[in-house]
Amino acid sequence: MAKLVPLEGLGHEVVVGSLTPSREREYKITNMHTEGKHPVYAIVFNFLDVRYYDVFATACGPRISTYRCLMDGKLALLQGYIDDNSDESFFTVSWACDVDGKPLLVAAGSTGIIRVINCTSEKIHKSLIGHGGSVNEIKSQPLKPSLIISASKDESIRLWNVQTGICILIFAGVVGHRHEVLSVDFHSSDIYRFASCGMDNTVKIWSIKEFWPYVEKSYSWTDATSKFPTKFVQFPVLIAEVHSNYVDCTKWIGDFILSKSVENEILMWEPITKEENSNEGHIDVLQKYPVPGCNIWFIKFSCDFHLNQLAIGNREGKIYLWEIQASPPVLIARLSNPQVKSAIRQTAMSFDGSTILACTEDGNIWRWDEVDQPAIPNKLAIVPSKKQK
Repeated sequence: MAKLVPLEGLGHEVVVGSLTPSREREYKITNMHTEGKHPVYAIVFNFLDVRYYDVFATACGPRISTYRCLMDGKLALLQGYIDDNSDESFFTVSWACDVDGKPLLVAAGSTGIIRVINCTSEKIHKSLIGHGGSVNEIKSQPLKPSLIISASKDESIRLWNVQTGICILIFAGVVGHRHEVLSVDFHSSDIYRFASCGMDNTVKIWSIKEFWPYVEKSYSWTDATSKFPTKFVQFPVLIAEVHSNYVDCTKWIGDFILSKSVENEILMWEPITKEENSNEGHIDVLQKYPVPGCNIWFIKFSCDFHLNQLAIGNREGKIYLWEIQASPPVLIARLSNPQVKSAIRQTAMSFDGSTILACTEDGNIWRWDEVDQPAIPNKLAIVPSKKQK
């Protein structure tokens, strides 16, 4: 399968956002919490259940914590879990659900073991073992949140059923990633499709449609998990080279993709394939969102629930807040404070974007709240449109 690069003359010219805020919103720091002596690599709100929209989780060293954002700017610690292995360093945490809708936390890191925590019983539900290297990111399937995908240093991606603990599919092999996989994301409305990216400078789009019977089988499997007929998927639907260096974060925005490398910018682009498994296709880069000081890897951005806004930190402790669906992109705010001096590894935006959380290399969690909170319309995308094919 050929690697696809942006072609000249397709669609619209690339639109670059200005670093001068033209629709500025004001935020202020309302809280700082020291999580520990280890870097805090991950922070994420729970968008799977409206009952917990103000609850978030963090990953710091061998510890996973959950907090609630209170109205007065405070943070309330809800639960904390410390791994039995003191040498564990968690790099990622994600929310999931069991088949009854009870909240689960799924976390992994340097050991490659994925811990599934039942937040109701406050006990380990499953430990998923299979990866041969550290796990860099985990994402839950929003349409079926008992399914997760994990991206690993071992150059593979795995699809798991957290209810049963079964590894359903392994995405690796002939045309798989050739270096660490750093980020993954499920399509928000296409249950069969997800994207991955990594240190081989590529973004790959995969489909599990052909293998969906194995997903269904994983829910009724009663034999040992090791006896499940796990399948290898070696061929992605599309391979895109839109960056010239490590790609450490990717996210679907409708049928478009946001991806970030160490090139001080985030790209929005459209993957176009003629058929589900065709080698033919192309990619069209639509917009660029500049992010100065973002030239180190493992810095990840986040969006609000409606995908209106994007927040990204940098190595200097600053945050850039972009309006995603405007064309050209609009910089809403640039957040900084003399006290925030360490690299921001990940951000987390609240449901409506009025609260922004950031976790830093020096073990802190920072909270920004919007001073004035005007209603943000849930408008449709106004990125450059394309004629129906």
